[in-house]
Parts: sequence; C-alpha cells; structure tokens
Amino acid sequence: MMRFFRKIRKKLFVDNKFSKYLLYAIGEIVLVVIGILIALAINNYNQERSLRNKEQAYLKGLKEEFQTSKIKLAELIEVNRNNYRGAKRLIELKAKEGEKDNVELSEIIYQSFSSNISFNPNNSLLTEMISSGSLKDIEDNELRGRLTNWFSRLEVISRQERELEHQRESVIDIFRSDAYSLRTILDQTGVSEEVGLPRSDENLSNLELMDSIKFENEVLLFILYCHSTEKAHYLPLMQEIDYVISLIDQELKI
Repeated sequence: MMRFFRKIRKKLFVDNKFSKYLLYAIGEIVLVVIGILIALAINNYNQERSLRNKEQAYLKGLKEEFQTSKIKLAELIEVNRNNYRGAKRLIELKAKEGEKDNVELSEIIYQSFSSNISFNPNNSLLTEMISSGSLKDIEDNELRGRLTNWFSRLEVISRQERELEHQRESVIDIFRSDAYSLRTILDQTGVSEEVGLPRSDENLSNLELMDSIKFENEVLLFILYCHSTEKAHYLPLMQEIDYVISLIDQELKI
C-alpha cells in the first residue's frame, strides 16, 4: 500500500504538479497520523479492558476474603460474650446469699477464662495487592481508601486484644499460688479426662475466692475489658466490613 502511494507521489513530482504533490503529501501525513491515533485508541481500549478485568478479579477475591473475615469476627464476638457472661456470673455468685457450690464455681471460672480471643482475618489477597502496588487498580476512591486503612484498623484491634489478654492472665495468675487449686477446676469440669490427666483423690475447695477482694477486682476489670472490646472495637469493625463489602458489590459487574 505504501509502495502504491509512493508511486503516485513520484509521478506527480516528475510531472511538475507541485501543488497537487504538496496536497497529496499532506493528505498522506494526515492518513498516517489518523492510523497512529486509531492504533493508540485500540491499544488504550485493550489496556483499559484488561485493567478492568483485573480489577473485577481482585474485587471478587476481596469480597470472599471480607466475607470469611466477617464470619470469623462474628464467632469471636460470641466467644467474647461468653467470657463476659461467665465473668458476670462470678460476680453474681459472690453476691449470692447462703452456701455456694464449689463445682458451679469451677464451671464458671473455666467458662470465663479458658478461651483467648484474637481476630485473625483473611488478608492474603489484600496483602499481595498492597505489596505489589496493585491496589491502585481499584477504581473507586472510597473503596481504595478503606482498603488502605484496613491494616491500621486491625492494629488498633490487636492492641485492645492484648490488653484484654493481659487482664485475663491477671485473673489466671491467682491460681499460680498454692492458695487455690487449678486441679480442682480441671477435675470438676472434665478437662482432666480430656487431656489424659488422672483425677486427684482430693479436690480442694476454691470457695475462698468469693471472699477475695483482689479476685473480685480482677474479674470486674476483665468484664470491663470484654465490654469495651465488643462495643468500641468489634462491633464498629463489623460495620466496617459490611460497608466494604457493599462498596465492592457496587463495583462488581455481575
């Protein structure tokens, strides 16, 4: 094709038709420029389509991650509530008039302080996107901002969980002395059998804990930390997860 145009241009030049030659040359340049622009437009379209397809794949993966994290958080909230309810029962038992049951005390203590809580969300895809710089491929500015701030939110949650764990250990530390019997709790709750420990021939009573102001103070602090963890941290985080999922849904082309 270009050979054909060169022949025409050469003929016009040889025939001394300079004005026609000039117009033809300009027209040829315009055609070349138009061709380049069309090629660039097609290339840009293909790149944009590839980018959007990549974004859709990321969005689908992120939605799955946040949905899984939501399930984990809901389970963790329930564990925290169970700890919280058990600790409240201890305070109620302490205030209860009359004789108290050592077996009931063991069961409540085990229910309240045997479970540690730690939120472990699914972040593998988001971590990969941030480390590779692919987060910029998310077109929506608000969603991209929420994803960027996700790990700073998790760090705040982690600090609160460490404080709660410290308070839980403060209660458990009371049983590191010889004043009270952890073995009694394990035997009376069936944990000894579960882990293969022989039962003790004599279960010492832990009812004196009900007269300990230190124990009451530690349990009360634990209750406050459990309450704060849920109300000020877990529930707002659940709302954030729901909102991020809603933003992802808006961008997903189903």
